[in-house]
Amino acid sequence: MIGQVESPAPKGEEQNEVPIAMAKKIYVGNLSFETTEDQLRTLFAEHGEVTSVNIITDRDTGRPRGFGFVEMEGADAAIAALDQKDFGGRNLTVNEAKPRRDDRPRDNPRW
Repeated sequence: MIGQVESPAPKGEEQNEVPIAMAKKIYVGNLSFETTEDQLRTLFAEHGEVTSVNIITDRDTGRPRGFGFVEMEGADAAIAALDQKDFGGRNLTVNEAKPRRDDRPRDNPRW
């Protein structure tokens, strides 16, 4: 009929929606300077699907700074399993990443 709008399924009836698992960003600290993104991806893949891996490097020298970020599903299990785990001779610090602070100066040199 003209002008009728289809109403959603009544309560209790299935609507065929699949819940979407959201990927979380995880901070990984105390990394060995020799750790590669592939090694980090392999380590975290044991605990869920890894979406991205990023090891932070110094902008002047290009050398790793000893920390990075992993974005993945199943982040809570990975955090519980890997925090303080020995990896590359160092105990990892693994926790949920916090949003970047916006109050730091951006145009001042570090020295």
